[in-house]
Amino acid sequence: MCEEPFAEAARAAGVAIDELIRQIEHWKNDGTIRRFGAVLAHRSAGFRVNAMGVWNVPEARVEEFGRAASECPQVSHCYRRPPFEGFRFNVYTMIHGASREQCEQAARIISERTGITDYTLLYTTREFKKSSPAYFSKPD
Repeated sequence: MCEEPFAEAARAAGVAIDELIRQIEHWKNDGTIRRFGAVLAHRSAGFRVNAMGVWNVPEARVEEFGRAASECPQVSHCYRRPPFEGFRFNVYTMIHGASREQCEQAARIISERTGITDYTLLYTTREFKKSSPAYFSKPD
């Protein structure tokens, strides 16, 4: 963790920060990269419990709900998926906490702020190793 990750990356690359930012913008514009994303080692950061909050949000309120849920500091992901037969939920929030109670409190706060009460929390029971996607496979 550092206060200025791009400054740290610029130092490591031996370039000025504005040069690094220009290069990143160039790569974004030419399609070399699409986005930046942080990977949180949540257990190392003190978060021991993860809950996927699944929410039944009226379509007309999905954007509003997403903005409100994303403001919750315990939420690392918030995204929309189409509901499917037997599972009415269409918005998903990944909530992290030191305890189940913290996750439940975060969900209650989101519910109170948005008025969306049709939700449930699905707790992580097993964590798999995370790895980056392989876009091109090497020939055997």
